[in-house]
Amino acid sequence: MRVISNKRLVDFAALHPESAVALQVWRKCIESNPVGHFAALKSLFRSVDRVGRFCVFDICGNRFRLVAAVHFDRQLLFVRHIFTHAEYDRWTP
Repeated sequence: MRVISNKRLVDFAALHPESAVALQVWRKCIESNPVGHFAALKSLFRSVDRVGRFCVFDICGNRFRLVAAVHFDRQLLFVRHIFTHAEYDRWTP
């Protein structure tokens, strides 16, 4: 699966340095494991949930939330938002 775009991960990590390692580990795991459907993604990341048309990942022990649009048929994952837990609570999909 290809992650679009790593720049969002890096930019967020610049604001929240404690997330840097966890975000890059998450990215490498996604990129090295092709998943064809949500159930396969859920088996890879137990904390992923569907919220509307997005997949929401808990990052760094649930301190951060990564919201992504996942296109299983094209093996593309678009990072839409990365939030702190408090910011995520205010977000509406």
